[in-house]
Amino acid sequence: MAISGLGSHSISLFFCVILATFLHKAQGQNLVTNNVSVVEGEMAIISCRVKNNDDSVIQLLNPNRQTIYFRDVRPLKDSRFQLVNFSDNELLVSLSNVSLSDEGRYVCQLYTDPPQEAYADITVLVPPGNPILESREEIVSEGNETEITCTAMGSKPASTIKWMKGDQPLQGEATVEELYDRMFTVTSRLRLTVSKEDDGVAVICIIDHPAVKDFQAQKYLEVQYKPEVKIVVEFPEGLTREGENLELTCNAKGKPQPHQINWLRVDDDFPSHAVITGSDLFIENLNKSYNGTYRCVASNLVGEAYDDYILYVYDSRADGAPQKIDHAVIGGVVAVVVFAMLCLLIVLGRYFARHKGTYFTHEAKGADDAADADTAIINAEGGHNNSDDKKEYYI
Repeated sequence: MAISGLGSHSISLFFCVILATFLHKAQGQNLVTNNVSVVEGEMAIISCRVKNNDDSVIQLLNPNRQTIYFRDVRPLKDSRFQLVNFSDNELLVSLSNVSLSDEGRYVCQLYTDPPQEAYADITVLVPPGNPILESREEIVSEGNETEITCTAMGSKPASTIKWMKGDQPLQGEATVEELYDRMFTVTSRLRLTVSKEDDGVAVICIIDHPAVKDFQAQKYLEVQYKPEVKIVVEFPEGLTREGENLELTCNAKGKPQPHQINWLRVDDDFPSHAVITGSDLFIENLNKSYNGTYRCVASNLVGEAYDDYILYVYDSRADGAPQKIDHAVIGGVVAVVVFAMLCLLIVLGRYFARHKGTYFTHEAKGADDAADADTAIINAEGGHNNSDDKKEYYI
């Protein structure tokens, strides 16, 4: 029993060693590859790589398990497959002019015991055709709704359609139709209500697909809108006074351009001598009976609009309007002020000069009675005291 036990233990140990060796060998020979996405008609590169190869054979199989390359030999008679690189650690194969039929799972195989396999999925991308942009109507009136459709045909995978109006993103409603061979046609419908500000603005259909970049189509909106009306006073610049003339111009623009412009006086008749020439209204020799509201009405195919001017005639000498500056009057006032200042300076000069002369005269009188210079100075400084002394002396 001891011998039998020892024999069983030896056999188990032997198989454990064999298994460990195999696992170590298998782990040391890691077989790797990668998935490939390629646009239809372009080239795909399939790579089979081995880490720490021990001269095991590498081969590449197609999705039908047919051998494309065995080492550096190509058994498959398809010249689109070409050897790019072969070594103990790599088998690199190119596939040109890829078609939808080439899509599938390719197998990298390493001849070990048991064989190792790694899988490379080739995905073929089919870009959509040129986007087709259509609108329900070419010209839209402001305030109305229009519909624009954008179609991306025959793509794989299905395209995504985005909308922009100018720099503003919009949301459309998409429908996806599946065709043959997992091909798709996508149609997006955009509905929007337009305003006059949308006239000439581009609506852009943007196709988002992994096979293409910056694929888009655009259409410029053509919006008709009713006129915009503005009355401009050509004359006078300030208040409208009795006896003066009044000239008004009616500016109107729209799409289409207004075909008719009319003047009317609200709740009254025009003055008998008012003159209307196209978009201009002229009234001469104003008086207060002309006061009222004057209206310009413009119309086109979309509608009509108007602007009002309220006339109020002031007295001929009425103030309140900005007056023109009379530079001659201002110059005269400045001249008078300057002359007055000069006169004042002259008077002040004469006054100060007179008082200064009187001072010097008094000094001279003190010197006349002095016997010498010192006495003259004393008399000039205190002439009144000397006089008083003399009076005391005689008393």
